[in-house]
Amino acid sequence: MPANLTPDYLEAERAYKEAKTPSERMECLERMLSTIPKHKGTEKMQADIKRRIAQIKDKMEHERSQKRGGPSLVVKREGAGKVVLVGPPNTGKSQLICSFTNAKPEVAPYPFTTRAPVPAMMPFEDVFIQLVELPALSEDHFEPATGDNVRNADLALVVADLASADPLAQVTSTLQLLERVKIKLSRTGSVEGLEPGWSVKKALIVANKCDCDEDSALLSLMKELWEGDLPILAISAEKGRNLESLRSEIFQSLEIIRVYSKAPGKSLHKDTPFTLKVGSTLLDFAAAVHKDFAENLKHGRVWGSVAFPGQNVSSDYVLADGDIVELHT
Repeated sequence: MPANLTPDYLEAERAYKEAKTPSERMECLERMLSTIPKHKGTEKMQADIKRRIAQIKDKMEHERSQKRGGPSLVVKREGAGKVVLVGPPNTGKSQLICSFTNAKPEVAPYPFTTRAPVPAMMPFEDVFIQLVELPALSEDHFEPATGDNVRNADLALVVADLASADPLAQVTSTLQLLERVKIKLSRTGSVEGLEPGWSVKKALIVANKCDCDEDSALLSLMKELWEGDLPILAISAEKGRNLESLRSEIFQSLEIIRVYSKAPGKSLHKDTPFTLKVGSTLLDFAAAVHKDFAENLKHGRVWGSVAFPGQNVSSDYVLADGDIVELHT
């Protein structure tokens, strides 16, 4: 089957061949993976791109650890996705972590309480999503590991304090500081026209302490300035306002599906799901279960999104959230 590669993919591939640094190659590979047509003819190409991305990530992390002469401060992704919380001091990032998880980061009314990344797991229905509170950002305080943690995250939450003197400046400062290290935040996770070496991350603005903003004038202005580029959700981490909406928004923004494995001859049962990116195929699921399944896959049976329960599907069948899958090799 012909690959039918798109102009966007070919441009990313050209940039990859010209890239001089690991970060530039990583950015190009991620663009190649996001623009390559998803069908049976490109399955091996997709697998090769993913393998190269994993190799570069491992190499970059090893080099960073050696340079620091100690353990890495880049939090390894766990669960259904890695979500980082970024922003100036005292915007309520620690309180948000406390409200969503069982973690107990230090919460204090003075700046720079958090000195290292704080990971925790947030439950959402039957999966766990990793939240990582990063050290506060300011002109005089930018931990080197902060940029690395944002680059290997799936989603960034820009946390601002509506009760502060200037929450608009907080958002502006956070975006500008990240752009200084070539990180761009956007609604979709993609921006056209950026030079190689830039990392684009999907993000949303979390306007915290909305209980302190009675007339919502600041929130309205914030939406006027940024909602075209970044979604904005007002919450109160301390009072619990809109936290469930934020939890759901995080899951939706990760663009993942939950797929459940069924052994042949066993009854239907939704146990712990595998989490895959939206658009994943039966072959992708087989590879997530075990590489042997992917190599020897003949077909599968699916309950959920198919026309009839237990329908036979081929390796390029695109799965949906909640599907139950039986693999046949």
